[in-house]
Amino acid sequence: MAERGFDQPVRAAQQVFRSLLRALAEPGRVETLAPCCAPPAGVDPAAAAILLALVDADTPLWLDRVSAPAADFFRFHTGVPIVAAPEAASFLLAQPRNRPALSLLAAGSADYPDRSATLILAVDGLSDRPWRLSGPGIAGTSGFGVAGIDAHFAGEWRENHARFPLGADVFFAARDRVAGLPRSTVLEG
Repeated sequence: MAERGFDQPVRAAQQVFRSLLRALAEPGRVETLAPCCAPPAGVDPAAAAILLALVDADTPLWLDRVSAPAADFFRFHTGVPIVAAPEAASFLLAQPRNRPALSLLAAGSADYPDRSATLILAVDGLSDRPWRLSGPGIAGTSGFGVAGIDAHFAGEWRENHARFPLGADVFFAARDRVAGLPRSTVLEG
């Protein structure tokens, strides 16, 4: 399949954006994205759709070593600047084994907590175990899990959450599915 960005850029970006808003509003909720782009080999299609919908010339992007060959694809379709240091990025794309520590990512400031980073993790799959999530957008608790996530993520997430309202947000992308984990979410497990 040939590489391509969104077939209908405005409509596809709006649909993806709405799905991402629902995923963040209800942490752990899995949203399905209709196939809307064909990224380069090695880049998760849902992760590519997230980036095509969210990044632009004012939002620096960091790519892990697996995604780095797709830099020209993202630059061409969005005008995004690619940065070498994770701490300089507004958005980051990585596979779990190549991800930077959450503590390295831009956390925003007291005056501008919205200037934090968003990490997009291309994972093997999403499920309803083994984590328990609670916080805004969740009635009581909900189960959530990520196939292929490293063992250190949960501990790092607890430290990230402790900085709230500062801290990074995370999207998990698995082929045609996405889930969000905003920094306001408590993760146990």
